[in-house]
Amino acid sequence: MYNNIMKLDSIDRKILQILQNDGRITNAELAKQINMSPPPTLDRVKKLEKNGVIKKYVALIDPASIGIDNYTFVEVTLSRHGNEMVTTFIKAINEIDEIMECHHITGDADFLLKIAVKNITAYEKLLLHKLTNLPNIQHLKSLVVLSTMKNETALIIQKDI
Repeated sequence: MYNNIMKLDSIDRKILQILQNDGRITNAELAKQINMSPPPTLDRVKKLEKNGVIKKYVALIDPASIGIDNYTFVEVTLSRHGNEMVTTFIKAINEIDEIMECHHITGDADFLLKIAVKNITAYEKLLLHKLTNLPNIQHLKSLVVLSTMKNETALIIQKDI
């Protein structure tokens, strides 16, 4: 899938593991944790950023603290699958802020959406006024999340990359 996989040594992997858990760590503290001086540590981080390994730094927000209490996954089946139709669909879903993720999948459906809203009433409104109006939709199947047992953001950094 990704043609330009960067070779990572053990120090790069350690840097990535640390930054995934604390993106606000100072360069001096990061250097201390990997047993290097700050200048080469910063050089390594900059190289990881430049090569697209580190895409961006974000704050992870507690959804409940801002009133988000409903996650719903939606399986989307398109009527037609031509390039133009898929492109139009993707453009349309990118305009809906409540859609956090969109994955092109195999199986009975074509896409899987992850939606975050205030409550089930807000989801119903989104479904009726936005999702059902998406272009080229044959079928939508909603899967409402009752509870979440695991929600990790950190990736496992493999040694053989």
